[in-house]
Amino acid sequence: MRAKSRVLCERALHWSHDLPDVNSDAVPRLNFADIDPSPNFCDSVYLELPRSTVSLRGIAVLIGGPILAFTVGAIIYMPGKLFGINWSNDWHVDLFASLMLLVGMWATATYVKMDLLLPRDEPIRFNRLRRKIYLYQFRFHYIYLFSRKHWGVKPVAYNWDDVTAEVYRVYAPGHGGLIENVMLSIRNPETNEVIDRVFFTHNLYQGEAYWAIARLFMQQGPEALPKFVHPPRDWNDDDGLSHMHCLAPKVHWPEDIDRESRTAPSD
Repeated sequence: MRAKSRVLCERALHWSHDLPDVNSDAVPRLNFADIDPSPNFCDSVYLELPRSTVSLRGIAVLIGGPILAFTVGAIIYMPGKLFGINWSNDWHVDLFASLMLLVGMWATATYVKMDLLLPRDEPIRFNRLRRKIYLYQFRFHYIYLFSRKHWGVKPVAYNWDDVTAEVYRVYAPGHGGLIENVMLSIRNPETNEVIDRVFFTHNLYQGEAYWAIARLFMQQGPEALPKFVHPPRDWNDDDGLSHMHCLAPKVHWPEDIDRESRTAPSD
């Protein structure tokens, strides 16, 4: 299935540069045989790479859970400040404080819910015979917290030739300094407008390695890939995963897109 067509910014904030084009024959500048985690699966038809939009699972629940409980308690024990305003000289201060409390509670609840519902893996499949990519995409919305329509796994498929790997850099003091993320943008081939932009990797090294693996596979097949040092990971197997990952939902592709992403056009 495809995502609904929409138009995004040509470049998102903090864009730095693009990685080599999908048809580029540029030689990878690094050795990625020891990349960890290695690809989930690879055969003559498709390659599957692991992905996680949250690098540390459980942080939002560990920190946000107590904050959320405290905020709910504060709202309950604030008589006359939230639902029944005390008409004193400082009533506008009380109203502002109550609204800020609600906004903070809503924002915290969003991150806690995302931490709980995010799948243990959000893989991307590259089918070289169909020349398509299939994303196990988790969607969420900051405003519609309780909407089933705006939350959950919604797999999408795009043409490989419409994909661009973009590098984004931002300096964040106190968070490790320079942060380099890699995103995948998808363009409408008819208008050249960006219709979707999805997360790829948390750092440039992994982004360059995964992108080089995907390009080599799509251009030349599995024979062009090295023998990876680390064995592939079955993310639905609890062995070796953190407690929070074990609680996370397992990966279950819808039957139709699962079959299409793993087979040749004639199958």
